[in-house]
Amino acid sequence: MTTQTNTATLTAMMQDARARTLELVSDLTADQLMGPKLDTVNPLRWEIGHVAYFYEFFVLRGHFGKDSVLGELADKLYDSINISHADRWDLPLLSMDDTLGYMAEVKDAVIEGLEADDLDDEARFMAQFGVFHEDMHTEAFLWGRQTLGYPTPVLKGARDRAHIATAGAHPSYLEIPGGQFEIGAPKGVPFSFDNERGAHLVDIQPFSIAKAPVTNAEFAAFVADGGYANDALWSEDGIAWRDQRGLMHPGYWIKDGADSWAVRRFDQSLPLADHEPVIHVSWYEANAYAAWAGGRLPREAEWEVAALGAPAADGSLALSKRRYPWGEAVNEGAHANLDGYVLGPVDVAAYPDGDSAFGCRQMLGNVWEWCSDTFGPYPGFKPDAYEDYSQFLFGTTKVLRGGAWTTRSRMMHGTYRNYFEPERWDVFSGFRLCNR
Repeated sequence: MTTQTNTATLTAMMQDARARTLELVSDLTADQLMGPKLDTVNPLRWEIGHVAYFYEFFVLRGHFGKDSVLGELADKLYDSINISHADRWDLPLLSMDDTLGYMAEVKDAVIEGLEADDLDDEARFMAQFGVFHEDMHTEAFLWGRQTLGYPTPVLKGARDRAHIATAGAHPSYLEIPGGQFEIGAPKGVPFSFDNERGAHLVDIQPFSIAKAPVTNAEFAAFVADGGYANDALWSEDGIAWRDQRGLMHPGYWIKDGADSWAVRRFDQSLPLADHEPVIHVSWYEANAYAAWAGGRLPREAEWEVAALGAPAADGSLALSKRRYPWGEAVNEGAHANLDGYVLGPVDVAAYPDGDSAFGCRQMLGNVWEWCSDTFGPYPGFKPDAYEDYSQFLFGTTKVLRGGAWTTRSRMMHGTYRNYFEPERWDVFSGFRLCNR
């Protein structure tokens, strides 16, 4: 749980996370910052205040013993546990200028506290958790902008994607040997969340997994073959969700002539790129496609083996484990499509330098990948100070692994576990298949 990240690094991370937050909201109008009341997005003016409140509650008040910057008002406005989602549009929120002032005051106070000589590891851990919490919300700001059709954001450091966007397809499957493998975050890693801890040995049966995620072209064949209308491919809950939704294709796809599709990305309509991963699909859609294709979604443990494991000299499954698919070094742009810098997914053959030891590509970045599992605790689970981070959603959500183009590199590693309800398609979710 503890982290040894030094103060200078933590401060730089906080400054960078805040810069990303501000550039994702600074171009929006007052009406856009509130937006319509939807189940899958927050009002952005509330959400950025909540980001600051997390630092205040868990670091300033929880570890530094400071009073709330806003007094009793902070809990009444920004406590996400006790303020229902639907009520967040109706709160007497601070003005945008006052919200930004609150955010700056909290950030400066946290940085000042981090510079104290007697700072303990728990306080340092929660400050880093605060940074990652803000990173999670900047990803939510991006899916909010996508959901609402807001303009494509302008991000500092955005990169030309031309050299990687046309890398092409990456078909076929890889054989993964069976054996025992330790699943979860090993002790002594720089940082882990509570749901990753409790590393434990799992018996892995041999399996076969796709080199890359399912592409738009592959999913379009499922759509063209009537896959959405074929009840035999869908679970009972999936049928109910599909029929209630009333769409026979992914949510942001737009018919573009008789045989082609476009896709809405933020406020633009773009030709559907054949070799990019299908994105913004629910677990129900992924599971139905798997049935149509004669495959299945990988189990979470299988996904982790394919991403972080390696073959032994005799071809069996080695017990050694990497932190990232490519090794121990943090992604700096060559290994994975992370950090939002190319403002969208790229072809599934891109980033060969990020291949796992078994040869799986893009196990981190580009698109979150649904697994078959329902999200649950590892053995000996104990919640962190933010007790509702994981356990509140055990048993009701499905697991996603690997991060998307929107996810920050600093928080993404091979044992990171994400989780959403199986009906959620608005997040940056796709999948790859096992065929046995």
